[in-house]
Amino acid sequence: MGLFKKNPFGHILFLKLWLIRILGSLTHRRFKGFNELQIEGSEIIKNLPENNVLFVSNHQTYFADVVSMFHVFNASLSGREDTIKNIGYLWRPKLNLYFVAAKETMQDGLLPKIMAYAGSVSIERTWRSEGQNVNRQVKMSDIGNITKALEDGWVITFPQGTTKPWKPIRRGTAHIIKMNKPIVVPIVIDGFRRSFDKKGLRIKKRGILQSMVIKEPLEIDYENESIDAIVEKLQFAIEQHPSLLKVISEEEIKKAEELNKERHWKVKS
Repeated sequence: MGLFKKNPFGHILFLKLWLIRILGSLTHRRFKGFNELQIEGSEIIKNLPENNVLFVSNHQTYFADVVSMFHVFNASLSGREDTIKNIGYLWRPKLNLYFVAAKETMQDGLLPKIMAYAGSVSIERTWRSEGQNVNRQVKMSDIGNITKALEDGWVITFPQGTTKPWKPIRRGTAHIIKMNKPIVVPIVIDGFRRSFDKKGLRIKKRGILQSMVIKEPLEIDYENESIDAIVEKLQFAIEQHPSLLKVISEEEIKKAEELNKERHWKVKS
């Protein structure tokens, strides 16, 4: 790698390499120390092509989610399966790995700006800006930048566009899938909301079991499936379809009832 070689976004790869190494070293214990990250399906990662891969995931914090994926992906590519033990994998990380994020989020402070250099494809949200609801047109330059990132490597996106659960999938993700025909790999995460604050920078609670499930690539008929069909497929894949909320609610009610019965039995005895 040349000392001043750049990626398609003009970022110097040598500088990006060291940013990933440093940030990875500083954050490793958040997933293998203070808390424990349980990984499932990481063997899928090492069998993916070099580019045009789109990872879609539910979202729980601004930064911790994507940082954990950088760890898991690079660990898998270096031969580790379902573990991020031993951070030697950070020595030669995948440099053509990107994540989609709101431009205003990545410009809010020095650390987000550093992380943006390490791999952000920053876009302007069409539905929210500076805490206010808005309604504006998608910028073609944003779509072009995501396409450019897919042509160069892998892209992580959170198609709900928010850390709040059960929100609808943004149709723009389905349009990008139809246009670029990437391999689409779903990821389901949990525990990050309990571990970290909303930004994913401050540790809120230690000893939390976090989880990341990497699923098999989706089967998508890029030519014939409608945008709505792809959106629904994504909702089920990242376990955020509205129909699943009822199932989870019923399970929680059942667990609560069983817990109350157990407490009542202990009191009686």
